[in-house]
Amino acid sequence: MQLLSIASGSSGNCIYVGCNETNLLVDAGISMKRIEAGLNTIDLKLSDMDGILITHEHSDHIGGLKAVSKKHHLALYATRGTIDEILKKKMDIDPGLFHEVKADREFMLKDILVDPIKISHDAAEPVAYSFYSSSCFNGAKESPCESAAVCTDLGTYDDYIIDKLSGISSLLLEANHDIKMLEVGPYPYYLKKRILGEKGHLSNDSAGELLSRLYDLGNLKNVLLGHLSKENNYAALAFETVRMQLVHSCSAYHDRKIELGIAFRDTPGKPVYA
Repeated sequence: MQLLSIASGSSGNCIYVGCNETNLLVDAGISMKRIEAGLNTIDLKLSDMDGILITHEHSDHIGGLKAVSKKHHLALYATRGTIDEILKKKMDIDPGLFHEVKADREFMLKDILVDPIKISHDAAEPVAYSFYSSSCFNGAKESPCESAAVCTDLGTYDDYIIDKLSGISSLLLEANHDIKMLEVGPYPYYLKKRILGEKGHLSNDSAGELLSRLYDLGNLKNVLLGHLSKENNYAALAFETVRMQLVHSCSAYHDRKIELGIAFRDTPGKPVYA
């Protein structure tokens, strides 16, 4: 299973997840031209995609949806709440392209099992997504197996999130902000309060704590830190904060390291493999 960040941040999000027979996008929050260029880096194109999984209706996750759906007529997967909010925006997207998904109700897309995950964010009915190759289970997920997840835009995490991500080998996880940078930065108070709240965004420290919990479960191999704030974070700061959290919290980390990387806002990264 292959995971590629084409763009990740408040200015736009689009992630590719693919397996032997299936090619998917998570969100289309950037221009169709940028999505196509990102896919071209792994010798794919938009016409190869089998669908777009939408996490929620905020513009940085659906900004390119109208253009892509007009040209390529891809199937669009989202929760009922997200679908309704997108249709309210009158983006001239064919309602027939939408397929409703429900949190915790797994479904197959060719040879990938998709599991929508409830998340805490200030949107109508937001979800993250995990993915499992059909070759690694017989009727029920078994680990280790080829698996990936895209989990951003969550203000907090709990045992439910840990359980849902417990079998994942490759993960794109939000590390949105450094708390101190946000607190002293230029954002107005209401926006700082929103970001720091339980329906906001995950900080570097919280991302490190969550990864430490997942590390102890033994399956995690690759992590991309995503949705970094342009104003309240730096890639090097996010990386080092999370790395040090893993070093201090996980006694075996020096012997079994996670491959840790950054999903950048403006440029496609290198693919990681489950």
